[in-house]
Amino acid sequence: MIRSGNLFADLPPGSDAEQTTILAERPGARVERIVSTGQASPAGSWYDQDWAEWVMVLAGAAGLLIEGEERPRILQPGDYLELPAHVRHRVEWTDPDRRTVWLAVHWTRDGGPQEQ
Repeated sequence: MIRSGNLFADLPPGSDAEQTTILAERPGARVERIVSTGQASPAGSWYDQDWAEWVMVLAGAAGLLIEGEERPRILQPGDYLELPAHVRHRVEWTDPDRRTVWLAVHWTRDGGPQEQ
């Protein structure tokens, strides 16, 4: 099946939670569009994922802190970051005044399932 679309079509309105749309999924890999409207990781919590992740900010802005680094990395449109499995990180902030649209690609080394 051939699928196509536009990453900026049907953007959800602002809400209290990030909105994630799976764009493609195969064994061991998933592509998502994430729309943030001012969300951040809860205080003191870190992502520690069993899979690698590549993220790019397409619109808006975000601050992503990697454990051990002094300051968050500021991501603007076009900026991307690859996070190997088990690199602890957190979203410090996303732009509260405009939607932040992310493209995220998740994959496992062995092609096994991913848990969210």
